[in-house]
Amino acid sequence: MPVDKVSLPVTPPIRILVVDDSAVIRGLITRWLGESGGFEVVGSAGNGRVAVESVERLKPDIVLLDLEMPEMDGLTALPLLLKVQPSAKIIVISTLTQRNAEISLKCLSLGAVDYLPKPESSRVAGALADFQHDLVQKLRALGATKTRHVKPPAAPPASQSAPLKMPPVRPKCLVIGASTGGPRAIERVLSDLGDAAASLPILIVQHMPPMFTAVFAEHLQSLLSLPAREGRDGDALSPGTILVAPGGRHMGLAVINGKPVIRLDDGAPENFCRPAVDVLFRDAAAVFGASALAIILTGMGSDGTHGARALAQSGSTILAQDEMTSIVWGMPGSVSRAGLARETLPLEALGPLVKSIIKKPV
Repeated sequence: MPVDKVSLPVTPPIRILVVDDSAVIRGLITRWLGESGGFEVVGSAGNGRVAVESVERLKPDIVLLDLEMPEMDGLTALPLLLKVQPSAKIIVISTLTQRNAEISLKCLSLGAVDYLPKPESSRVAGALADFQHDLVQKLRALGATKTRHVKPPAAPPASQSAPLKMPPVRPKCLVIGASTGGPRAIERVLSDLGDAAASLPILIVQHMPPMFTAVFAEHLQSLLSLPAREGRDGDALSPGTILVAPGGRHMGLAVINGKPVIRLDDGAPENFCRPAVDVLFRDAAAVFGASALAIILTGMGSDGTHGARALAQSGSTILAQDEMTSIVWGMPGSVSRAGLARETLPLEALGPLVKSIIKKPV
């Protein structure tokens, strides 16, 4: 007997607009995405002015936006693009310089969701291949969020079903892990802590390339009026000081002369990441035990899950950002689904909860 064919739903391709003043870059990206499948490059533009006109007409899901362009640069074009197409996700692409790192972080504060440094030279072995891989991965992760809320939401994790039981010991260190969308999320959480942020050391792993992490630390210091910088090997931990893992190096913890200090190393990437959240979380579990307080924020992949398991086994409290407020619910989703998060909450609820944990007498 003939077997009835089952009609499977067809997932529409992710619509991409490529904005770059280099015809070579536009051509490369268009070819890569065409070969990868699941993408449709609906147009390209050589400057920001043309990009704004194109977005209004083409309605792309994602815009790849170069910074340095004639007539209208990326920073100028960004708010205009979002005004015309508020639902578009914008990834800033730029060469890796101090100035472009600063501008890229400014773009994130204005509504861009991610950044990706261009390879310094196509002659560097593997540089273009790495750029292609990272680009496709980011686009797939961001494109997947187009339809993630169409289905009825699943039942909330068990961690949301009852009020949080306060940790048995006062937290002595706050560790934070994030990736895509992380800079704005970190800013929000730390801003909401208010004066509680001065009560304990704050250690951050944000997936960023070298140079970006130093600029990000400077930005946090300016925003929060707290000392913030990249962590250095052997740094002692001080309450109210924010240490950011330097791009390209793992940041963990060690104990020297009975005191916790920063440990940097150039070990192999974990979860394809260096710095990796897992490294910091594992070491925090070993050094601080139940007195570590951890937050896992928006980001693609699952970095942080193994470290969160070590934290949970040590009695630490782990909080995760929820899906609705995450740019990509990869990292926090992995921790939450594994049952490791004590609470899975909207971004705006995390800071006040952490503040109450820090300030509550125990």
